[in-house]
Amino acid sequence: MPKTSNKIPRNDSVTAAVAKPGSDQSGRALLTRHPDNPILTAAHWPYEVNAVFNPGAVRLPNGETLLLCRVEDCAGHSHFSVARSDNGVTDWRIDPEPTLVPDSTTSPTEEWGIEDPRIVWLEELDRYAVVYTGYGRHGPSVSLALTEDFKTFERLGQVLPPEDKDAALLPHRVTGRWAMIHRPVPNVDGKHIWMSFSDDLQHWGKRTLVLKARRGGWWDATKIGLSTPLIETPEGWLMVYHGVRSTVSGSVYRIGLALLDADDPTRCLLRGTEWILGPQTDYERIGDVPNIVFANGYTIDDDRDTVRFYYGAADTSLALATGSIRAMVDWLVSHSVPVDFGTA
Repeated sequence: MPKTSNKIPRNDSVTAAVAKPGSDQSGRALLTRHPDNPILTAAHWPYEVNAVFNPGAVRLPNGETLLLCRVEDCAGHSHFSVARSDNGVTDWRIDPEPTLVPDSTTSPTEEWGIEDPRIVWLEELDRYAVVYTGYGRHGPSVSLALTEDFKTFERLGQVLPPEDKDAALLPHRVTGRWAMIHRPVPNVDGKHIWMSFSDDLQHWGKRTLVLKARRGGWWDATKIGLSTPLIETPEGWLMVYHGVRSTVSGSVYRIGLALLDADDPTRCLLRGTEWILGPQTDYERIGDVPNIVFANGYTIDDDRDTVRFYYGAADTSLALATGSIRAMVDWLVSHSVPVDFGTA
């Protein structure tokens, strides 16, 4: 099953060093919300559900956009449903029944649902990898499934123990091993982004800290975690991540950028000062969980630069924002701080 590469052409204007901040361009100008947002809601579903949000995304060889949506039922538990569209915006064709349901009979790690899938194409295996969060009585944990067609799945089960979440594979081996970015939930020290490595996709080790949540008044001071799978560029791995800030009115989830080294993705080169997408519209501010934008998936257009981020809004509906990969990398160069600035 041939696939088109997501590798982005080099942008020779991007320098290797962190430039001094000073440009007037705001990070919020990097992404444009689609005027038809939210593009999918519970009302679109062919069976009764409470909410639709946080989808994994992939562009298929035939040009279709496939979203593997997190769907919350009216008992409060989540499963996954496939939605397909020729243009990635309208006329969605939704599976008439749940596509992937929790393995609650044999896996206590999924007894309360499965959440937040992230999809990458593994050329070596000629299959898609779906990394997702299983939710059970011991907390969230990371599980993995493989598929060729999003109809049948080989479930590898839990690959990282509780409490852990916000995980995705890199699309190919790094220095001979598979790499997975994830966010453990420790009792001390804070909630940061880590990377682990494996020879066989099932046994993971050599956990390495990649990026810390900042401290103080920063937009990403309370906790951080991966948003979409990493985007491979000639300058490095572009990481879209979410940051959480606690306020007197509750938590606010926003999205920001960092750039990881191409050869050693545990090494962060650049970290943006501002968020690039935050709750602003009514559908992002009002819902089951207010003030949340949470992106799990992206697709890249034929120009190899235009990127579409599919994101959950207020844990209730599904929305779309579009931007330029080159513009995001350029912005990082002029809107970064030293990586350890403001961290614990």
